[in-house]
Amino acid sequence: MSSRLAKHSGPIRILVLDDEETNLRVLRRILEKAGYDSIETLTSGRDIEKVVEEFRPHLMLLDLHMPEIDGFAVLQALSAQIHGTQMLPVLVLTGDASAEAKRWALSLGARDFLAKPFDAQEALLRIHNLLETRFLYGRLAEQNAELETRVLERTSELRNSQMEILERLARAGEIRDDETGRHTQRVGELSGAIAEALGLDQSIVNLIRAAAPLHDVGKIGIPDAILLKPGPLTPEATVIMRLHTTVGAKILSGGKSEVMQVAERIAQSHHERWDGTGYPDRTAAERIPIEARIVAVADCVDAMTHNRPYRSSWPLQRVIDEVTQSAGSHFDPAIVDALMRHCRSRIIASPPHPWPAVVAAGR
Repeated sequence: MSSRLAKHSGPIRILVLDDEETNLRVLRRILEKAGYDSIETLTSGRDIEKVVEEFRPHLMLLDLHMPEIDGFAVLQALSAQIHGTQMLPVLVLTGDASAEAKRWALSLGARDFLAKPFDAQEALLRIHNLLETRFLYGRLAEQNAELETRVLERTSELRNSQMEILERLARAGEIRDDETGRHTQRVGELSGAIAEALGLDQSIVNLIRAAAPLHDVGKIGIPDAILLKPGPLTPEATVIMRLHTTVGAKILSGGKSEVMQVAERIAQSHHERWDGTGYPDRTAAERIPIEARIVAVADCVDAMTHNRPYRSSWPLQRVIDEVTQSAGSHFDPAIVDALMRHCRSRIIASPPHPWPAVVAAGR
């Protein structure tokens, strides 16, 4: 009979629990004659959990009425194994065929019943059916696990592809006024570090870190004569330059992914000011999306600590003074505090590094 379960590799382990030695001998003889050669027998359920953990049976034959610990107590003790991912099937052996006993056993996880005195052929058929179900269930669980692994791998590939596209899009927005191409990456790193210092949820931190490099993608639409002009811009050129916020938001609008939606809000609002004097919408204080408030600080700090086409980098003390003095007017004070906490922690961890390098290092 067991040969029909050849798809299962290895011995089929059957555990039999019955307080009558005669029943155990009869069942062992029947099972061994049918080709089942890995059989464990018990006369008491006292150590049943330990035995199941060590023997790891594929099927359990269980007498309901036993002294000390009866079959119902055994079913309750093995609930995790019976109902778990591996599904331990239990065939109840009983002379009590009452409806109440059956209902109780079934409610505790029993799969089938074999009335005493039992017929050998009927016993083997019921055992075979339960084992076949058990192994089919196991194979289904394995296939589901394999499918889930493939889905996760595919999802990871898609996420990596999306991130690569976002990085290249961010680079396209900066390539004309940032020869190194590192500004967008540094802003992303520092924005993520500030978000962490603020205590935001890690999933939000990751979104901000991924979306922040797209803050200036709208510069794609700004003419070189304005974008690369050394020195101050004329009022007319300033108006055009400021359009990079709305152009960027338009490029990123309609995105279905969360990271693209965050990037759109950042592009639109990262030049808004805490006091409401920024652009393009003159939004103030907490009405400015928090991700845009974070990027506003990170973008300005990185711009001040690195050379740009229209000016050289600023001295260390001037950057510190500008950032702290702008808290409450240009910047959200809480975000400036978070930036300073991040920088102090980096300096403590790496004392030789000057403050601008620590800022640029991000996380």
